[in-house]
Amino acid sequence: MNSGTKLRELLARGEMLVAPGAYDAITARAVEHAGFAAVYMTGAGTAAALGYPDYGLATMTEMADNAARIAAAVSVPVVADADTGYGNELNVARTVREYERRGVAAIHLEDQVFPKRCGHLDEKRVIPAAEFVSKIRAAVESRADRDFVIIARTDARAVAGFDEAIARANAALEAGADMAFVEAPETLGEVLEVPRRVRGPCLLNCVHGGKTPLLGLDEAERAGYRLAIVPVMLLVASLLACDDALESLRKTRRHPEPASAMNVRDVFRRFGAEEWDALRRRFGV
Repeated sequence: MNSGTKLRELLARGEMLVAPGAYDAITARAVEHAGFAAVYMTGAGTAAALGYPDYGLATMTEMADNAARIAAAVSVPVVADADTGYGNELNVARTVREYERRGVAAIHLEDQVFPKRCGHLDEKRVIPAAEFVSKIRAAVESRADRDFVIIARTDARAVAGFDEAIARANAALEAGADMAFVEAPETLGEVLEVPRRVRGPCLLNCVHGGKTPLLGLDEAERAGYRLAIVPVMLLVASLLACDDALESLRKTRRHPEPASAMNVRDVFRRFGAEEWDALRRRFGV
């Protein structure tokens, strides 16, 4: 069973699917190890891993290659950020093909101008609605596997208002998108209204400190959301943990005590050491 089919089966179940954000194979393995049934490749985290802010500076190849590494590291389906599709309808068609052949289960495409900005920053701009719908149609018709999931994201709330964002989400679904992603609703009422007004499955983006009030996952499920992503939680946790450990090393000039016991073997075991050891025993001279 391919990853798109796996994802569709998960989405067809009664409960909302939760996909924490990963920015590399390490964090992707952590998400799977914690028992989550899907991984979200965060675009903001991918850009950060390359040394950039989430300003649309990462290229399509860099993003798709990171998605490939993450998809290869886990057995659960990967939902990946594909930004704007990196150009016009032709670029969108190629983007879909590149992500699909890398083993990703789903991508989301947005209606910002290129280069884009993080959805929870100011000064965003969006393309005309008709152009957005055309790009979604190109994405839908370009996939080789009908089970590859296309998620249509609109950032129009910040630019043209909530009603326009809902209209764009519905237009994208009519064009063949499998799910709608209304980015950055600004009040709790708007968050709850999205699944009521959008005529299809909806994704909720959970960003601490962003423009959208945080909603508990149980509340989001009751509101009607089918998928929730938590993009930067592990990125922030990693940055804070690194800051603490490095500050301790700088001040004490001793290796800091780990928060919990995990030795080198435990670390390698997390990344498949036992499988590789078995291969070495089988084929080694």
